Amino acid sequence: MHLQELKLTQYKNYYFDHFTFEEPVIGITGSNGVGKTNLLDAIHYLCFTKSYFTLSDSSNVQVGQEGFRLEGIFDKAGGPFKVACVFRGQNKKEVRCNELEYDKFSQHIGLFPCVMIAPDDVDIIIGGSEPRRKFLDTILSQINANYLQQLIIYNKILQQRNTLLKQYTETRRLDNTLLDVLDAQLAPAGQAIFNERKAFLETFLPLVQQHYEDISGTHEKLQLEYDSQLLNTPFDAALRGSRSKDLYTGRSNTGIHKDDVVFKMQSEPFKQFASQGQRKSLLFALKLSEFDVIREHKGFSPILLLDDVFEKLDASRMQHLLDQVCHYEDTQVFITDTHKQRLEDALGDLEVQHQIISL
Repeated sequence: MHLQELKLTQYKNYYFDHFTFEEPVIGITGSNGVGKTNLLDAIHYLCFTKSYFTLSDSSNVQVGQEGFRLEGIFDKAGGPFKVACVFRGQNKKEVRCNELEYDKFSQHIGLFPCVMIAPDDVDIIIGGSEPRRKFLDTILSQINANYLQQLIIYNKILQQRNTLLKQYTETRRLDNTLLDVLDAQLAPAGQAIFNERKAFLETFLPLVQQHYEDISGTHEKLQLEYDSQLLNTPFDAALRGSRSKDLYTGRSNTGIHKDDVVFKMQSEPFKQFASQGQRKSLLFALKLSEFDVIREHKGFSPILLLDDVFEKLDASRMQHLLDQVCHYEDTQVFITDTHKQRLEDALGDLEVQHQIISL
């Protein structure tokens, strides 16, 4: 799968631009602020129907405009696919593939998979549990359509449940029947998500360990563990057990929205004791494992988007990363860098076909 063309209209700093991509590795160079990251984000948007960096579509509209349009031509399985994402303002959005509009945006997820690596991704290592859950959900949603549907159901019911609990803290009046109904709906979706996460991580975490050893060039033993309230208690029982606390705090304290993946080294918290180099090695081990898993499930490589990685990686780690992904003939990689010559030298050393776009 390759992206052949990209058109951006009123997207962030692009009023209108048209790009064609002719090689498997695309280098994008230019000074800070010219739109290198925005270009990668537009590709991510075409794959996920949303930005990698912002939650609000309004934030992606060029200043002074009311909406934006993104259009891409993907070559996949020998046939062209035209994907168009149009935001008209006021939460009016349309997504089409080969001129057919989706009823639900979730129908698009996983058809054109991609893996993004950006500077702020270090939060997966050093941040709270939310970035790690998001990372896990991003992988599973691209390879398992049922997982994505269960996640959508869960988040919708959880929001309704939290609204009801908050109302109770404000009014001291509770509709117990409605709370029982929401719990009965929440438990099956949450249990299904937990089961999928647990099964997936049993094979994924050893893959991360192997990539970490390869990237770091050491045999440092990581401990990567799935931490969930449901490991010892079924979801419906856990909900019943936490109801008093939920009513007191006005929010849901039990569920898969509290899950985490714990990184340790020599039984100590990784993010507290790891060096900058070790953190970078783990981040890229996670992302390479994501790439490998998606490729195995789909039968073709996802698009790889590397934003400003030369500023964050030493030469050996960068070389290892590119060696890992560029040896697949079907891989398409987009790399941004502020230094054109550095990028050209790095791609020349790899001896891969590449194209440089200067912004």
